[in-house]
Amino acid sequence: MNDRWSTDHVLSLAPDSPSQKAAAKLAESAPWSGTGASAEAVWGACKGSGSRPYQTVVALDGPAYQCSCPSRKFPCKHALGLLLLWSADTLTGVDVPEWAESWLAGRRRRAERAELAATPAGGGAGADEGASAAAAAPRDEAA
Repeated sequence: MNDRWSTDHVLSLAPDSPSQKAAAKLAESAPWSGTGASAEAVWGACKGSGSRPYQTVVALDGPAYQCSCPSRKFPCKHALGLLLLWSADTLTGVDVPEWAESWLAGRRRRAERAELAATPAGGGAGADEGASAAAAAPRDEAA
């Protein structure tokens, strides 16, 4: 996915209005380090209230989100802020950090398993195959 999303699209992903406002405050480069983007994902580390920066990665195909912050909102303000930076074309790095690549690789493995589970063994389509694929589908937003 190479097309950048609009600000309105990114903000439409927010779970609520306070998340939109908090994300807008994070849509500047000051709290971020190690940011980058590829056709598959965007990533970065955001200085927050904790002693360590929050590691945030967003897979653009879902989208699916992963952040080390303690928020129970999905996507969290860090993921939304990172997406806002990406939509403004301010993410320049291309080297995926190990922590982001590890999460993305796990998503790819789960997607491959789900695809294999959905493939009929005998070439015919059965009602149970769709259910098994749905059961094996990635649930990254809760990760």
